[in-house]
Amino acid sequence: MTEKITKANLEITTISAIDSVYQRISRFLQTAQGKILQTINTEMVKVYWKIGKEIVEQEQHGKERADYGKELISTLSQKLLKEFGKGYSVSNLRNMRQFYLSYQEQIHQTPSGEFTFDPKISWSKYCMLMQIRNKEARGFYEQEVINENWSVKELERQIGSLLYERLLKSKDKQGLMQLATKGQEIEKPQDAIKDPLILEFLSIPEPHQLIENKLEEALVTNLQHFLLELGKGFAFVARQKRISLDGNNFYADLVFYHTILKCYVIIDIKTRKLDHGDLGQIQFYVNYFDQEIITEDDNPTIGLVLCTEKSDAMVRYTLGSKNQQIFASKYQFHLPTEEELEAELKREIKYIADQENKNKEI
Repeated sequence: MTEKITKANLEITTISAIDSVYQRISRFLQTAQGKILQTINTEMVKVYWKIGKEIVEQEQHGKERADYGKELISTLSQKLLKEFGKGYSVSNLRNMRQFYLSYQEQIHQTPSGEFTFDPKISWSKYCMLMQIRNKEARGFYEQEVINENWSVKELERQIGSLLYERLLKSKDKQGLMQLATKGQEIEKPQDAIKDPLILEFLSIPEPHQLIENKLEEALVTNLQHFLLELGKGFAFVARQKRISLDGNNFYADLVFYHTILKCYVIIDIKTRKLDHGDLGQIQFYVNYFDQEIITEDDNPTIGLVLCTEKSDAMVRYTLGSKNQQIFASKYQFHLPTEEELEAELKREIKYIADQENKNKEI
């Protein structure tokens, strides 16, 4: 009996040891594969830039021939496909040409043969970025790809949701330039708030009588997507955080902690237009957290009401113009069009201008 037990233990130990070796080897291979893919991507970007440069320079030399560019790319595609296989179709060669034209001022080849571009930006991401005509917007997305290491899918979603244009709403001229050259920098509560929030990932049709707890449940279920939409620095803490006061219980819908601003962020969800009672409620939650929850290392709590329609004037008159911790953002379940966002931006600019004129009169 003892011998059988010993053999069984030996077999278990052997399996465990082999599994341990396998796990280590697996990590080695995964790391190597990552480096190999990174190297391949870097070399692809280099050679595609060179190909684009060759095409553009040859087109310029042959500009007296109207069809030269079309003939050049078509003929090159046939020859390259025959010798090097897929990847050199007419459309791909046009992408390489556009890549050089879009980045000839930013990407350079030094005399020693080195290239000046960030390896975090893959060819697939460059193909998406060079479709953005606005140079400032393109610069912003480039910085965010580098800073946040966005995947191709994440980059596509952020471009599609017009993140740059949404963030512009709260920026002055200096902030606009920083956004284009450094990406999103969060230094104060306003920097962390987006308006509107785009919740298309929930796949919910535009609601008429959507129940608030159902929307809250959908957001928590899709927490990874919701965190991406909220932006950098948000960490989930709790749902329906109970606040007990004088024998009564109150519940804050969602609580996050912002790791950059070092503060709690309380989100209250409304499936209707904002009213003054909503602002009083979120102010109560914020005051409670500031007095009962935060520690000496935490900054003051931020409160955010998500609603279908907001009113900046209501926020100002209800809470006072000096309140810098309570915000309201509207949300929508579809990606905005540029026209929608442009109209919203004009409305926001007019509101700010009207407030400045009122202050001057006072």
